[in-house]
Amino acid sequence: MSPVQHIVKAHRSGGAVGLYSVCCSHPVVLRAAMRTALAYDTVLLVEATSNQVDQFGGYTGMTPPQFRDYVHGLARELDFPAARLVLGGDHLGPNAWQQLDAGAAMANAEVLIAAYAAAGFHKIHLDCSMRCADDPPVLPDETVAERSARLCVVAEKAAADAGLPPPVYVIGTEVPVPGGEASLAQALAVTAPAAARNTLDVHRRAFYGAALHDAWRRVIAMVVQPGVDFDHSAIQHYDAAQAASLSDFVAGQPGLVFEAHSTDYQRETALHEMVRDHFAILKVGPAATFALREGYYALEQIESELVPKAQCSNLMRTLEDTMLDKPQHWRKHYHGNGVEQRLLRRYALSDRCRYYWGEPDVVHAVARLMANLESVAIPLPLLSQHLPEQYLEVLQGQLDNRPASLLEHKVGRVLAQYARACNRNQAGATAEPSPASAGATAAIC
Repeated sequence: MSPVQHIVKAHRSGGAVGLYSVCCSHPVVLRAAMRTALAYDTVLLVEATSNQVDQFGGYTGMTPPQFRDYVHGLARELDFPAARLVLGGDHLGPNAWQQLDAGAAMANAEVLIAAYAAAGFHKIHLDCSMRCADDPPVLPDETVAERSARLCVVAEKAAADAGLPPPVYVIGTEVPVPGGEASLAQALAVTAPAAARNTLDVHRRAFYGAALHDAWRRVIAMVVQPGVDFDHSAIQHYDAAQAASLSDFVAGQPGLVFEAHSTDYQRETALHEMVRDHFAILKVGPAATFALREGYYALEQIESELVPKAQCSNLMRTLEDTMLDKPQHWRKHYHGNGVEQRLLRRYALSDRCRYYWGEPDVVHAVARLMANLESVAIPLPLLSQHLPEQYLEVLQGQLDNRPASLLEHKVGRVLAQYARACNRNQAGATAEPSPASAGATAAIC
């Protein structure tokens, strides 16, 4: 039984525990995630998204085996135990090829999911919820389920051929847009229990029809909409009362939990409540890189006070110029006049600038910023002004006053909220249904 399965089993046995998933490829975020997992004694689930890492390289330039080796390399640097590191694949399906007809998109998706499974990505999110070019405007749940089963067949074979343990799976039909909404007006309402039941039923039939009985027993979670989301400047917060009937539904499905996407920027109390309410897998991504961007901005402000202007990194100007030169990652998302778009590029909660940290000019500017600040002592008053939370830790001797440590700490504060919700939950546990009520519902196994 894998660490993921152990956590799901513990949760369904009544434990107030969950699993947080860090959906990011930035080395600062991943190092912060590993330090957080060490500090809170948790499993670390790192997930790559289908447009981020694919057989062609994705926007990171990495294939699944390359991403695996990259993450494992960071883990070795920090002596992070390999047994506590799990890799996952997020939104694996035709998502990146929606502009193609379904036949071509699904052919690419099969190659994609085979590459992930063969590279040892253990947790696989089968996401065929998004329409392709020749699909109807709204995909029937049956189509989503049939395509997911088709990809599951590929994943099962690829993992077996590679001599790896069989993957665990996440399914769903009401899947939020990766990276947040363009507007909360487009956000989905809380999934109705009847819709969740239908999703489960059609997937079960599709899996059984494809002779995937054993794989079906490894479906650990379903993506639903718990009523949380965010757009560029607003947050839709969790309301436990609105999600109560959905929580009650999954409580009657042995072995199953919900996976909550777009939990970025939720209050920590809400994260605890979500785990209690069986949204036991919490995904976070943009909130971590948003904190990273804030940290870089703060460090550049400190740099401007300590370093001659001619030697400064000009990081934020370089990032802005790069985004203007290569607008493909934000142009469809950020609307309004020039001033409004500039503010969104720099400050939006959706944090589309996360796509640009790997661009050569930006990488060079970051390296210069960090080198400049490594060469000087950061005065405590400047630290208090621009990074006040880190200042307090430095003052108490808990944190090094060095740029890399300050940056990791800022990101780590975001991730620590998830670790506490999943491992030191303060919301308690929801009681399991009685055997009689559990027997009245359809079981996952």
